[in-house]
Amino acid sequence: MDVFKAKPGFCPECGSIFPPLPMKGNVVCYNCKKDFDPEVFGDMKIKYTIHFNTYVPKEKDAKVKEEQDVADGPVVERKCPKCGHDKMSYATLQLRSADEGQTVFFTCLKCKFKESENS
Repeated sequence: MDVFKAKPGFCPECGSIFPPLPMKGNVVCYNCKKDFDPEVFGDMKIKYTIHFNTYVPKEKDAKVKEEQDVADGPVVERKCPKCGHDKMSYATLQLRSADEGQTVFFTCLKCKFKESENS
């Protein structure tokens, strides 16, 4: 008779966590030393979600590659104060003490204007 309403992976007799399921044979509880069929683990399926890169049409692909070639780092949507272009690349450095934020350096992809921001 089961004493506990155990979840998969736990002993229905004493409630202890089971050792890893062996490649073959039964599983033996560390605590109460009872022997159980592998079915005691129940349905322990794992669900994975895989995220792929988004599709970039060929006409946009050339523009994206061109921007990446000229960029000094990752590209963000940020308006350049000098020329008004809406894309800038950035890089970060820890220039101040460790308990203060980092410094972010932005570079315009069009006119190469550089600015910094303390975060």
